[in-house]
Amino acid sequence: MDKTLYLSDLDGTLLRSDQTLSAYTCRVLDALVRAGVHFSYATARSIDTAARVTKGLEVDIPVIVHNGAFIVDSVTRRPLWSAKFTPEEEEEVYAAFLRRGLFPLTYAVIDGKNRFSFLRDRCSEAQRAFVRSRTEHAEDHRAREIFSPAEALDGDVYYFACIADREEVLVPVYEALKAHFRCIFSRDIYTDAPWLEILPKGVSKASAALLLKDLLGCEKIVCFGDAVNDLPMFEAADEKYAVANAAPELLRLATAVIGSNDEDAVAKWLAEKFSACGVRS
Repeated sequence: MDKTLYLSDLDGTLLRSDQTLSAYTCRVLDALVRAGVHFSYATARSIDTAARVTKGLEVDIPVIVHNGAFIVDSVTRRPLWSAKFTPEEEEEVYAAFLRRGLFPLTYAVIDGKNRFSFLRDRCSEAQRAFVRSRTEHAEDHRAREIFSPAEALDGDVYYFACIADREEVLVPVYEALKAHFRCIFSRDIYTDAPWLEILPKGVSKASAALLLKDLLGCEKIVCFGDAVNDLPMFEAADEKYAVANAAPELLRLATAVIGSNDEDAVAKWLAEKFSACGVRS
């Protein structure tokens, strides 16, 4: 049996530009999973939104969400491993935003459930749009509106995200925190809004991928990605494939460049590799 973990990013890599999976990709990946191939995904999304956009894909091994803050059972959605800030770290990160008049989304486990807290009247327009996108789905119960900054650190906080209308307002926070935390500064693939994400130091898709590899008893990692938050995963993987629409940093580091996310590139690469399983591109 192949003892490789095949790990793909979602947005911009496995998902098409309309945030869906093609029937072809679902068919190929489902056939490979049934044949015993260890295929999973690593995403910045929560398990709730990841499960929604991958509906039709029967991944039966754990998945990596929130940029490596959680490894989650893909069937039960229960966390198998998770990171979190210490109370002192929570205060340090939150204070860095507040000093600059910014109010991030704070993600925490509260009463055993994953929630994100937001102050509606202190959100940027881009951040309000994000909240609306997560509250329009009846099955998504994570949003938690709060009315005082003091409520933002309830529960066990594991992730901060601040979405701004202008990139420059986030730069001072990034500079203040980058030495002590895992900071990801990027632009949303769909809206181009600037994002600043903060996780505990050492937490990344790479660290979670290595944990998952050991959990599954795999010997190597082959990964696929497109964005700067995939860089640590690329550095940790034995083979790494960038889709054609990937950021320049990934294109330079890649073992090879494959087709774009809108061309089913990941599924086609896997179908070719595992053609003996009866899957054809």
